[in-house]
Amino acid sequence: MLSWIGAGLLAGGMPVHEVEEDIRDVARSLGHPGAQVACSPTGLLVSLTSGGPSTFEQVDGGLRLDQLADVLALEAALRAGHLDPDECLSTLAGLRAQPHRYRTAGFVVGAILSGVGIGLVLAPSAASLLFTLVVAPLTPLFVLLVARDRALRTLTPFLAGFVVALLAFFAAEAGWVDAPLRTLVAPIAVLLPGALIVTGLTELAAGAMVAGSSRLAFGLVQLLLFVLGVGAALAVTDGGADLLDTASPGALGWWAPLVGLAVVTVAIALLESVPIRQAPWLATGILVTFSAQSLTLAVVEARWAGAFAGAVVAALFSTLLEYVRPELPRMVAFLPSFWLLVPGSLGLISMAQFEVGPGEAAIALVDVVVVVAAIALGVIVGAALAAPLRRLARPLGLPHLRRLMTARRRRRSA
Repeated sequence: MLSWIGAGLLAGGMPVHEVEEDIRDVARSLGHPGAQVACSPTGLLVSLTSGGPSTFEQVDGGLRLDQLADVLALEAALRAGHLDPDECLSTLAGLRAQPHRYRTAGFVVGAILSGVGIGLVLAPSAASLLFTLVVAPLTPLFVLLVARDRALRTLTPFLAGFVVALLAFFAAEAGWVDAPLRTLVAPIAVLLPGALIVTGLTELAAGAMVAGSSRLAFGLVQLLLFVLGVGAALAVTDGGADLLDTASPGALGWWAPLVGLAVVTVAIALLESVPIRQAPWLATGILVTFSAQSLTLAVVEARWAGAFAGAVVAALFSTLLEYVRPELPRMVAFLPSFWLLVPGSLGLISMAQFEVGPGEAAIALVDVVVVVAAIALGVIVGAALAAPLRRLARPLGLPHLRRLMTARRRRRSA
């Protein structure tokens, strides 16, 4: 049971050091204070005693946010002694088969809206928005390719970068769009490994050296494949370096990023099967994080400072939200804000400068590394500041959480 819970947490995107800590806490509450836990991004080992028998559980694919919320609710109930282990195992066994709340249509619409929302933040112009609306339907296809088999999963970053960049460069040469590099990022932003890279740095900073190094290396390789796809598209079109201009068109006005945040919130709810009643809370967290990032950037005028402040605020707000809304676990509230901060799009834009020249690429890469490190440090600082609140929120929210779980089980049995 402990290994299944840990695999669920890892599949939901939690860092390995947090998963190890949570599993030890659950084991301690079940009468096993000497439990041994060792996690990697792809699996974990669990033993109830030092030197005793152990079990290995592989992490097979990811979990949606609604499924991660169920795992976290089970973990909280076990820690408080309000859930029978057999009942927990039965619930976990059927977790993967839990259907998507909005079915295939909702997933496809969410994938399209994610590109539109991110486009309003990165390239807020009418031409770029129209391009995103036309190209974004390709995003669900790329997501399905990632889920099919290992060969397609390996080739998808290159194919996605090549196809979308080819369309963007042709549109730019025809005079239909400005800033094609920023425009092409929006439709494939959900595929970029920014969260993977920042999580890897967070694990390294927390002392999880093996997991952090492997996750960071994998994320960088994924990002490199996207860049190779963009470079191949540039070679096919025989375009010049002006196609890789990093400037933002910014023609729609100050309101465009705010509308983009609202659209991204709806997209996340549809993609991740989040109940509509929880979407306003996710939107609040995203808006608070974006505001902290923007205000700090306006005062300090340093991108790394805005990224650091946004990460700290995201960690603190998600913990406060768990205090008042215990049915919305901290990680479920935190991850959408974290995805907003993660500079996967910035990394692709910067690494594409290799096609311009090594000098420009070196400057851009240093900027990306500093921003990513600032986000990782901000996550750690925010988590440390929020730890006392988290310990207080757990026992206060358990009665309400138990009532919600009981009602959910009754609906499923009916």
